[in-house]
Amino acid sequence: MPEWAMTKTMWHDIFVLGAPVAEKMLRPMLVYVFLVIVLRVFGKRELAQLNPFDLVVLLSLSNTVQNAIIGNDNSLSGGLIGAFALLAVNYLVVRFLFGHRRLDQFLEGKPITLVENGHMVKRALAKELLTRAELLTVLHRQGFDGLHEVERCVLEPGGTFFIQRKMPADEDVRHKEVLTRLEALEAKLDLLLGKN
Repeated sequence: MPEWAMTKTMWHDIFVLGAPVAEKMLRPMLVYVFLVIVLRVFGKRELAQLNPFDLVVLLSLSNTVQNAIIGNDNSLSGGLIGAFALLAVNYLVVRFLFGHRRLDQFLEGKPITLVENGHMVKRALAKELLTRAELLTVLHRQGFDGLHEVERCVLEPGGTFFIQRKMPADEDVRHKEVLTRLEALEAKLDLLLGKN
């Protein structure tokens, strides 16, 4: 094949769509809606990526829906149209939900308290399919030695953990001790200077 023919084929493959534009825009939108629903049904655990299995599921999920998004079209133009459609539908959904808080809470779900006053809430852990070991791993990653240090631990709808410390941090205790000693020294110095 002559070089000019290969160049022509290359440019054709890059820019000529293999599927209609409407299909290129509809496919990502349908996959988007499907994934939002599925992730809502299967809970926050997948988003939190608590163990290697959760990460594998998310990575495999993205690879699995790839062909559903692009179809038989491997052109650059088709990919750009699909990406634009995906970003556009996300922008519109986020913008819509911003003004409709109740619907947003329904779609995202509600935060779930996993630890209260240093004690695990076993029903909440069971509902989210979290083991004690997974919860302790999360706490250790955040610098906690154990449940006894945690006032409250909440799994947020986006898969992040909010953890409130039960007792003051060691740095806070040391800082307070230093300030107390400085105040005592200042009082003694005032007494000495006042006497002289």
